[in-house]
Amino acid sequence: MTSQSDEPEASAPEQSASGLSGPALWEEVRIAPVEIALPGGVGLTLRAYRKASELTPTEIEAEEEDPFDARKGGARHDDEEEVIVDEEFQALLEQGEADKDGKTADADEPDPADFEDEKDEEEEDPAADEEVPMFLSHKGKLLAFKTPESLVSFIRSGAPHDLAQLDSWATVADRVQSTDIDPQPDDRYELDLVVENLRGGHDTWDLPLLIAAGEVARDLGYALRLKPVILALNAGSPLDDLDESLRSAESGGMGGFFGRRKLKKIGAQQASLGWRSVIGKISAVVDWRD
Repeated sequence: MTSQSDEPEASAPEQSASGLSGPALWEEVRIAPVEIALPGGVGLTLRAYRKASELTPTEIEAEEEDPFDARKGGARHDDEEEVIVDEEFQALLEQGEADKDGKTADADEPDPADFEDEKDEEEEDPAADEEVPMFLSHKGKLLAFKTPESLVSFIRSGAPHDLAQLDSWATVADRVQSTDIDPQPDDRYELDLVVENLRGGHDTWDLPLLIAAGEVARDLGYALRLKPVILALNAGSPLDDLDESLRSAESGGMGGFFGRRKLKKIGAQQASLGWRSVIGKISAVVDWRD
């Protein structure tokens, strides 16, 4: 007969020697796995939210058409001093020197105290305290992976990316397992279905699908510095009006009634074309790593 002391003890819940895992790990490091379905495939990546003042934005490759090139056209090259001198700016400098030489005695000197309040306002920038999105990206490209294993392999590789600046990144690199790459339902987005759904007409529009698409597209536009996406979804734009109407319709009640009425006034073709452009811009900056 086996004594009670000889019986194996009930095993405690298994815990990784490296610490927390799954949702508990992501909650601790304040980063989350994200799944984004695009026309080119379904990609896994990571997203975090931090205060804007705490982050260094992603670097972006220089565009072929630099918007600042137009200003260079009005500048001339000074061979003697090897500097670029803008003619308009130079004229202002010369005028300023003349004014300084002929300054009258009754000219009022500005009182430094007059600018104290303005200085305080500049230092207290509310935008710097807002939480903004950041993705697993590098030089304006979203790094996307088709399997959890490939994503974990990249995380452990030490390759450069924008999330490496986060103070919790070392914990992720040390602890993450492929089984941890399981995005929550709210972190799964189906951008590949948006255009087709909009083309189907108002009665077939999938409100949660379209609302979620707007959320992740805004996040991607900001994090990857995609100006066309930011402008397309900016406040007052047709796609922003669509988003507001979708949210009103989803809310139910009287607000939902008016939201549905407003949705019927939005052209399905216009909406689908607008979203097709947005998704195209996002797809163009996805860097598939497997």
